[in-house]
Amino acid sequence: MSDVAAIHNLVQKRNELKKEIAKVIVGQDEVVDQILICIFSGGHALLIGVPGLAKTLMVNTLSRALGLDFKRIQFTPDLMPSDILGSEILDENRQFKFIKGPVFSNIILADEINRTPPKTQAALLEAMQERSVTIAGHNYKLTLPYFVLATQNPIEQEGTYPLPEAQLDRFMFAVKLEYPSFEEEVEVVKRTTADSTNEITSLFSAQEIIDFQHLIRRIPVADNVIEYAVRLVSKTRPNSDLSDAYVKTYLDWGAGPRASQNLILAAKTHAAFHGKFSPDIEDVKAVAVGVLRHRIIKNYKADAEGITEEMIIGKLV
Repeated sequence: MSDVAAIHNLVQKRNELKKEIAKVIVGQDEVVDQILICIFSGGHALLIGVPGLAKTLMVNTLSRALGLDFKRIQFTPDLMPSDILGSEILDENRQFKFIKGPVFSNIILADEINRTPPKTQAALLEAMQERSVTIAGHNYKLTLPYFVLATQNPIEQEGTYPLPEAQLDRFMFAVKLEYPSFEEEVEVVKRTTADSTNEITSLFSAQEIIDFQHLIRRIPVADNVIEYAVRLVSKTRPNSDLSDAYVKTYLDWGAGPRASQNLILAAKTHAAFHGKFSPDIEDVKAVAVGVLRHRIIKNYKADAEGITEEMIIGKLV
């Protein structure tokens, strides 16, 4: 199949995928779009939202529709690295045998990742970045495609361990979940209180997703689009020549080079989803908030004046 035909196929499959997800998930179109961009770009996503917004159900539904294995890890203050990576045990022949942990799956839901100490958070870092884990001197490759979706509860401050900037930077997107509208919530209640279940059809194989990920990386990008993305990221850095007085007033820290890479990758996927053979500046703007939201650090002045990350990014694009 030529790349042009493959793009048309991807558009069709993505539309079918959204219909399958809509059988179970009411609304949340933008959230689903951003998660799909992450998966087909080969990145990871951080979901920020209060409890009860169907984060787990959404990931479970996605994994079934994509035909991938899914594991959920509930992060707690007493969770140890071996609980997620696996550990070695003595078998009946007195030989050490490695028992794989839940990190060995295609899609991992790291539930409430900010409720576990840094040691366990860091155990997930190697898996996310290298697609492999090292235990007792042995390196184990993870099955591709590999995608971590972490959730974070914004209202629980006690007993939480905020993710360090280095680990936040590993997530391609930070996706904010909002409460459903009145009509959507009525529909949610109708569906979830009736005695019926929706069968989800698996539309992809793991190899198909990997092929689509390679296809997206082959999409050409014009120099002016790359320069726009790099300039946009540079504008978020208070000590950069490109930043203005607004950024210098309200930001302590800007985004790093990984943000520029992710902007272009996400823009490629966004363009492919809409049947375009090369991304333009509009595609970069469409993904800018999700890519930059968790990579810029506001100062106390911004907090005092109620300035949000979204407002700052909106001024820059």
